Amino acid sequence: MARTNNKIGAVDLFCGAGGLAHGLVLGGITVHAGVDANPWCRYPTEKNNEGCTFVEKDVAQVSGEEIAKFYDDNEIRVLAGCAPCQRFSSYTQKRTDRNDTKWGLLYEFARLIEEVLPEIVTMENVTRLMHHKVYYDFVSKLYELDYEVTPYEVDCRKYGVPQTRKRLVLFASVFGKVKITEPTHEDGNYVTVREAIGHLERIRAGENLVGDPYHRAKALSGKNLERLKASVPGGTWRDWREDLVADCHKKETCRTYVSVYGRMEWDKPAPTITTQCCGYGNGRFGHPEQDRAISLREAALLQTFPERYEFCETLEEITFLKVAKFIGDAVPVKLGTAIARSILEHVEGDHAKT
Repeated sequence: MARTNNKIGAVDLFCGAGGLAHGLVLGGITVHAGVDANPWCRYPTEKNNEGCTFVEKDVAQVSGEEIAKFYDDNEIRVLAGCAPCQRFSSYTQKRTDRNDTKWGLLYEFARLIEEVLPEIVTMENVTRLMHHKVYYDFVSKLYELDYEVTPYEVDCRKYGVPQTRKRLVLFASVFGKVKITEPTHEDGNYVTVREAIGHLERIRAGENLVGDPYHRAKALSGKNLERLKASVPGGTWRDWREDLVADCHKKETCRTYVSVYGRMEWDKPAPTITTQCCGYGNGRFGHPEQDRAISLREAALLQTFPERYEFCETLEEITFLKVAKFIGDAVPVKLGTAIARSILEHVEGDHAKT
């Protein structure tokens, strides 16, 4: 029988560095636990989310009984997660093999829902997931379990995230349809790169700011420094003189690939932040005016992590590979807060009190 009081507690599957968990907490939902197979996730999950216990375990090896123990008696239980979505990326080959582990994790999410039977489920992922069999299998299972399912294609700019990022946000509830909370921003007042990172102190490529070990930028080769100096905000490598253009881009088949080696624009949202966001040649990740790629801290701010969010326990652990992956894989914190508000408004509505 569904619990119907207004106390809400959540468990976050595939928690990563805690972006979704932190957004839920800031939005007013208690997060009891975060589950991830990566041991590096323990520190950011527990450090930044008071009272949240990190479970270092492959979700495929977790039982519903283990998850159920984290919830308090009589609270409305939320099971949340963003199953890894590499197989749905436009940069990787698309596959339909249910046995592939990257696809199978969504089936494991469905299994845990069936075993726990939480009152509310929320799942965030790439929008292209909706075009694959695994998504229909997932939704079909939710309907079998008598949930009302409401998916949304969310423009993250509308919820204060300063980047052009669209995501699938799915809700399932035993109380009825969940209406996503009203946007906080609209075209014309989206948060810009300037508003998000313009206050940070200047640094050079290869340097980091004393006092903030995450405000560090990758070193650049001499050629890439020349390319960056020749780049204009919002422009492409087509703006360069011929000797700076990479050989691969001179091929006819590659001349349409312009979303690399670019600078961000101060007064627009950033492009989608990825796990390669601190590499100048991996996207439009050049700083709008400084001759470097964006720093780890700037990438985190563009993902709406608070400025003092900590990802690593020691200075030695802070590497571009590790922290950029944390940041790029994360659910933007403000999107997590919008998810929390949607759930709270749903629970507080008349349909949740019957």
